[in-house]
Amino acid sequence: MESSGTTGTAAERGAFTRDTNYIGTRITADGRDGYPVEPGRYRLVAARACPWANRTLIVRRLLGLEDALSLGLCGPTHDQRSWTFDLDPGEVDPVLGIHFLRDAYLARFPDYPRGITVPAIVDVPTGQVVTNDYAQMTLDFATEWTAQHRPGAPELYPDALRDEIDEVNRLVYSEVNNGVYRCGFASGQDAYEAAYDRLFTALDQLSERLSRRRYLVGEAVTEADVRLFTTLVRFDAVYHGHFKCNREKLTELPVLWAYARDLFQTPGFGDTVDFAQIKRHYYVVHTGINPTGIVPKGPDLSGWHTPHGRESLGGRPFGDGTPPGPPPAPELVPGE
Repeated sequence: MESSGTTGTAAERGAFTRDTNYIGTRITADGRDGYPVEPGRYRLVAARACPWANRTLIVRRLLGLEDALSLGLCGPTHDQRSWTFDLDPGEVDPVLGIHFLRDAYLARFPDYPRGITVPAIVDVPTGQVVTNDYAQMTLDFATEWTAQHRPGAPELYPDALRDEIDEVNRLVYSEVNNGVYRCGFASGQDAYEAAYDRLFTALDQLSERLSRRRYLVGEAVTEADVRLFTTLVRFDAVYHGHFKCNREKLTELPVLWAYARDLFQTPGFGDTVDFAQIKRHYYVVHTGINPTGIVPKGPDLSGWHTPHGRESLGGRPFGDGTPPGPPPAPELVPGE
């Protein structure tokens, strides 16, 4: 989702406002927008650094879409123009043949006026971006790509729970996913303090909810857990210090810390997380917040692998499904 540091602007009084206008084209089973689900046709472009893109990496893993939807990974840093494929040989995506992700945007929209964001899905035959609507993207993976799901794929957006998932997602997005950015990019003291209070009020509410149940909605992992996890996993590494979200560290919030470790140790979650890229992105790209570009050595990450004790609350991570297999070798996250 991020581009050139952020996709929002600092409004009057220093409050951060996010631009939420994305390319609304959808890839669906019936192809009603002109883009039917076809294995091998599309390429997901993501960056491990970005929390919004991390969602797509997790859902793609959980549902077993690796063979149906190829993956291109951008590096953790970029300039004002675009995310780039600087991790690949020659700094060119081997499938799309481009260095700048913006080339795929401009191939479809020559005068594209907004930030070049990840995640994005590109139509490989034409080289044109299809969508960068990160929120709809993972829901469509769960509901429109079902013919491509692996055997034993979990139900991440089950019909019976959708209203509750949507309600929780609204809270998580507004107050937590975007709440940390509201703190980090506030340009006035009052705006920052208001954002800080909103963030920790929501985290306290979620702690209370999760003190009684293993997962946010129902008895298994759903889309709601994916969305909260990608912020929590970045909290101590970047948001606590870099974005001044420092009432407590995640490790000092017992319920959320145990919940985050439970998910991190669940196949499909922690194996998509690259802390080195996460830290490099935020501390290098956000020069307005960190003008020196120094990337901190900490925090100690060993605690992510410690027992969490959440099994006592019941529930099964994959419901009636099964865990995904190991990540494909080319998609393994290097050791920290």
